[in-house]
Amino acid sequence: MIKIDQTIFKAYDIRGTYPDQLNGEIAHKIGRALVEYLKPETIAVGRDMRLSSPTLWEGLTRGITEGGADVVDIDLVSTDCLYFTVGKYGYDAGVMITASHNPPEYNGFKMCKKDAVPLSGELGIDQIKELVLKNDFPPSQKLGKVKKQDVDDAYIQHILSFVNREKIKPFKIVIDAGNGMAGKTIPKLFSHLPCQVIPMFFELDGSFPHHLASPIEPENIAPLQERVLVEKADLGAAFDGDADRMFLVDAGANPLGGDMVTALVAKNLLRKERGATVLYNLICSKTVPQVIENEGGVAVRTRVGHALIKPLMKKHNAIFGGEHSGHFYFRKNWFADSGMIALLVCLELISEENQPLSTLVKSIDPYFRSGEINSRVENIPQKLHLIEKHYSGGKFDHLDGLTIDFGDWWFNLRPSNTEPLLRFNIEATSKEILVQKKEELLRLISS
Repeated sequence: MIKIDQTIFKAYDIRGTYPDQLNGEIAHKIGRALVEYLKPETIAVGRDMRLSSPTLWEGLTRGITEGGADVVDIDLVSTDCLYFTVGKYGYDAGVMITASHNPPEYNGFKMCKKDAVPLSGELGIDQIKELVLKNDFPPSQKLGKVKKQDVDDAYIQHILSFVNREKIKPFKIVIDAGNGMAGKTIPKLFSHLPCQVIPMFFELDGSFPHHLASPIEPENIAPLQERVLVEKADLGAAFDGDADRMFLVDAGANPLGGDMVTALVAKNLLRKERGATVLYNLICSKTVPQVIENEGGVAVRTRVGHALIKPLMKKHNAIFGGEHSGHFYFRKNWFADSGMIALLVCLELISEENQPLSTLVKSIDPYFRSGEINSRVENIPQKLHLIEKHYSGGKFDHLDGLTIDFGDWWFNLRPSNTEPLLRFNIEATSKEILVQKKEELLRLISS
């Protein structure tokens, strides 16, 4: 009897270390459980370049076909390409074998059902966990088949459909693929555009020899920042391992948060569909709703997390949704996220505005931010209660953790889903207020 570590079943995916927490046998059971839960006829399966992905692919597809469903093997792809495939070709489900931005010893499964609707916690993953633990799968009446499908060209044309490629200027762009799946997609995508791409770490290598493919950490974009300055490039972009998240740096090597990219993408899309709704998570800068409203859009504030945002986008028929973490969701992309689409929409906007990225951001963003700061806290509910009492004069809400707004500054404290951590974000109208209030709150958190 194989032992299952239940901690691999997360809020948004299945993820763990290989081969102790995840291996071919566990992948086989997950494949069986997925078929038992969804009762699909056909499941599209893609994988990233991690060294353990072929083994997990073999186990997963064996489980799926033994359960009686067919597998469409789309080979090495980005996560957004998997979502595209499920949406475009009407498959019943999809699985992406990836651990996204995690270190090389990790791997996992991102899963969705028809129309690229994600499976998450109570809506799929918990049920699959129970089936895996029970390990009592009925014999199937038939054995499913595996067929290959090359979706690369259709996926590239889909991304290009979001912009007028004739408008995009011949920018000089440094792109850091982090040895992840962007290294496969970017050359094909930019062969249709006039830009000069300076590639960094485009070789697919799941050992991540240069740096972890997690561009939200400052140390992992330092090589990109340096190269942008050396090359005198117009801008730089970095992708995570499965290439669904994207981060920008300007010509001065200053990094943009995911919220600033959200504001820029919203600005462009709302010019094409004035009055549309745009979602943004509550960690984003106040710049984001202000830009949305200034462009005639309707701004809707949400909790953090793709499994929460995608259903809300459908409910509001939102044209776009963005998160501070570099996830960008598009209505015409089956409400799924794509860093590639976000990059092209930004390039189109910069081209139309005919000014550097730094100038464009400066024109919309008057605020100062801390970025996310994580603190280890043993009794999180008690700490949140104490901080809420301390700042009782502010306007507060509990949409996601604790948010308190004093007008010229605001902060959010949000518990981690997986660790005893408080995630802290603060924004202010001046650097002085930011520094003062940040230090004040960090003292309270650590007291």
